[in-house]
Amino acid sequence: MGLPDDYPFSPYDVIAPDKRWRPDVNDPLQEALPPLVEGLRERVCQWRQQDYEGASETSYTLLHWWFCRDDVPYPALKDDEEYDIPFPYYFAQQEAIETIIYLYDVERVKDKFGLLRFDKAGVISGNMFHEDWRRVVIKMATGTGKTKVMAMVMVWSYFHRLYEEESDMARNFLVIAPNIIVLDRLVADFKGGRIFSEDGMIPSPYYDPPTKRVTELRLWTQDWRMKTHVQKQAHSVTSYGNLFLTNIHHVYVEQDKEPTQDDETIFLGKKPPTSLVASKIDLRDVVQGMDELVILNDEAHHIHDVKLQWFKSIESLHKNLTRKGHGIALQVDMTATPKDEKGKTFAHVITDYPLVEAVAQNVVKHPVIPDKESVRKLLTYNSLNYGECYRDYLHLGVTEWRRAFEEHQQKGKKAILFVMTDDTKHCDDVADYLEKTYEELEGAVLVIHTNRAGQIGGSGQSKKEKEELDRLRRQARTIDDNDNPYRAIVSVLMLREGWDVSNVTTIVGLRAFSAKSGILPEQTLGRGLRKIYPPKDTALYTHTPERRQMTGEEALSAIGTEEFITFVEKIEKEGVELRRVAMGEGVTRDAPEPPFTIELDRHKMAEPSVRETLDIHLPLLSRRYGIDHSLIGTLTAAMFPKGNMDYKVFPVDAPRIITFNYMVQGLHDEGDEEEHHSINLDNPDDVDYRKVLRYFAHKIARQMKLTAHYQAVYGLLRDFIKTRLFKQDVPLEDVRTLRNLAEDATRSVLIETMTSTLARYLVSPVPHTPKRIGTIELSGMTPFRPPPQKFIIPKKSLLNRITGDGEFELAFAEHLDTCPDVVSYAKNYRALRFSLDYMDNHKRLRHYSPDFLVKTTSQTIYIIETKGREDIDVPHKMHRLHTWCVDATILAQKARDKSKETKETHEKKHDITMYDFLYVPQTGFEKHKPQSIADMATIFTEYKEGMKTNATP
Repeated sequence: MGLPDDYPFSPYDVIAPDKRWRPDVNDPLQEALPPLVEGLRERVCQWRQQDYEGASETSYTLLHWWFCRDDVPYPALKDDEEYDIPFPYYFAQQEAIETIIYLYDVERVKDKFGLLRFDKAGVISGNMFHEDWRRVVIKMATGTGKTKVMAMVMVWSYFHRLYEEESDMARNFLVIAPNIIVLDRLVADFKGGRIFSEDGMIPSPYYDPPTKRVTELRLWTQDWRMKTHVQKQAHSVTSYGNLFLTNIHHVYVEQDKEPTQDDETIFLGKKPPTSLVASKIDLRDVVQGMDELVILNDEAHHIHDVKLQWFKSIESLHKNLTRKGHGIALQVDMTATPKDEKGKTFAHVITDYPLVEAVAQNVVKHPVIPDKESVRKLLTYNSLNYGECYRDYLHLGVTEWRRAFEEHQQKGKKAILFVMTDDTKHCDDVADYLEKTYEELEGAVLVIHTNRAGQIGGSGQSKKEKEELDRLRRQARTIDDNDNPYRAIVSVLMLREGWDVSNVTTIVGLRAFSAKSGILPEQTLGRGLRKIYPPKDTALYTHTPERRQMTGEEALSAIGTEEFITFVEKIEKEGVELRRVAMGEGVTRDAPEPPFTIELDRHKMAEPSVRETLDIHLPLLSRRYGIDHSLIGTLTAAMFPKGNMDYKVFPVDAPRIITFNYMVQGLHDEGDEEEHHSINLDNPDDVDYRKVLRYFAHKIARQMKLTAHYQAVYGLLRDFIKTRLFKQDVPLEDVRTLRNLAEDATRSVLIETMTSTLARYLVSPVPHTPKRIGTIELSGMTPFRPPPQKFIIPKKSLLNRITGDGEFELAFAEHLDTCPDVVSYAKNYRALRFSLDYMDNHKRLRHYSPDFLVKTTSQTIYIIETKGREDIDVPHKMHRLHTWCVDATILAQKARDKSKETKETHEKKHDITMYDFLYVPQTGFEKHKPQSIADMATIFTEYKEGMKTNATP
């Protein structure tokens, strides 16, 4: 069956259950689609449409914070100049955490018996579940964001246990990695709470979802206390608020042996032993004394076998916790390939975002392999040197890599060549051949000998060996960086799970790949699937009326022996389309579509009558809200709310360099991502609290548009920190104060309280008489070049292209071209400079840019807002849009009355008699299918009238 024709091509769009990938009818369902997934998709979809009916207040608030605020599928393309734009999660990430919460809050699932009722195919039974605790598996393709789902699970579990009286969830987390490679990646994401703060994952204090179903508002950021412990560095463990990151191989020790050519552990890594041997840290020791625990396994395709020590160790933990109370609260296993040695999918899988969907939505690279003609030219040679033996294959790989290197170098990135061999001697042969044969690879080939435990190199016992191992790990981990000297990696085992760099563009496989495990093909490609460019930086999709097709795709070239290609081709059974293309020197392939410019259509502009008909004129009106700068001198710290932050005491071995970032809850200005302030506590010149205060005061003043009153902001900030931020007065000159201010939670409360309080006292409506201060003309828009993205070629617009922030906007634009009462329309790009000031739900001054401008045959210009889902500030935006339309209409009528003597000329250029607005929700649009703007005005009257009256300035 494959993907339906109308499968959503945006990874941010909610996907209906009947639009998902399905295997062909000839394939047994249980081998391709996890048995629980289909039933759960339908239940969770219905639950989502019911606004999470039955969810606890904690769960409901978190789900709204993560997914139900501003609909921002492409953050860099957002025209709305707002400060607290939420992190845009993929729908696959959303569905994963929704399903976990649904099973807990609504279905009250406690064990395997609670899961069995969702098996629509009737192919699983209780004996497929060997544990008696709550365990689920999340299946997501490599490179689609499993780590963020893990973080959301932690946030939800923590606050559910903290806030919900009957909760049996946990506030301690044990994250287990299969090897050191995966662990390094997890440490980079979680250490210091990075992933929680940068994504704005913790709600702002007193966040209140718009539906008012929450009866108690909480100080989320203040109540979030999480300390990260990495393996044997675990210390200062408290009763809750601990995140342990550990490599599973710290639980046991086994003598490694050199793998043979046919040993599948080269790919998968070693299987955990059947007996537990003492090690520096035992999982049971790590959590000893704890009464609550959630376990998360990353790259968890090893743990299906109850005979493995991995499973037995977790089982032992559960029994130990059961004696104290509830046992393991939840086990979540994350993997792209949850299959056993026979290729059977784990029965525990509750959500599935398969590789076929990730490729179709351009979330990962698109695999390509050589066509038959290119393969026919590849020969092997008799040689004692493995590189010489496979020189044709290596040369084809280098040729493909060169093509990719040149392409990405123009964008400031580098491409990486990856070669996998079957043993360490062949690995050295290939590296030596590449360096001697290709000038650009001389000194640029990194050789990695990885053992079956995921460890690089030898044992690392001596100081010199340990330093070398650390260097190799660092070079392998940072190979994407431009200042890293390596351009190629040759290894035996690095194609195992976990080495998740982004810049691999070419994989050359020179081994037999004879293992029978069904997880291997995707694991093989998985190390190169991650995209080089995140969504905000790269071309995602393009859209034409005739056909949807992707451009700007990143390709992953897979080259290798016949056995290797046959092996890779197995992913086609999962629905992934492998493209077979001509490869080699002198071969030309279609280049990706170059970046385009959005500008005025030159042909339409050349015809005066057409230009006049399609042009749109908007009055530029005076502002409705303002900042009363004169009031700032009347503010005192006593007018700010009293905080509830603990004044922490830090251990003597705490880091001596602390950093103050401004990336808190999305409250930052454009470009602030790179701005930070670091202090070395061992440098007396650095230890000056005034430097830190100046840093924060500058940021707050700039955000609140109070740069002219920087000194006043600085004084308020100083007094607020000293007397109001913490539970007690604190000495600013004390080093402990600087350490506390560097904490994520403290910075979050500080910024949020300062900005919201300043807004409450200084921002207000201004005495207003509608006044026209200028004109905005579509024909005067300056050209600009957006990041490549989806677009249509409009008929009824002066613009040459119309892009959209999501599939619905593009579909709506296409529809406008067909409406009989539409004369012209345009997307309201930032280049037009049409935005409205308004006060948000927290009484802060914001700016809002509506989506579309539409001129109709009724001599009316409609300002139209389209929404996939409503956010908390929509009523305030629509109220402001309504007042603007009223003012613009009044001024238009006055202008017509005043120019009676030139009425004919006036009407010819500006024949608009009225300005109005429409709020068009996606669900209503798809349900009613309006055929014209007049239809929309009738159908969506209820929305419109409600928006006009439900918010006040």
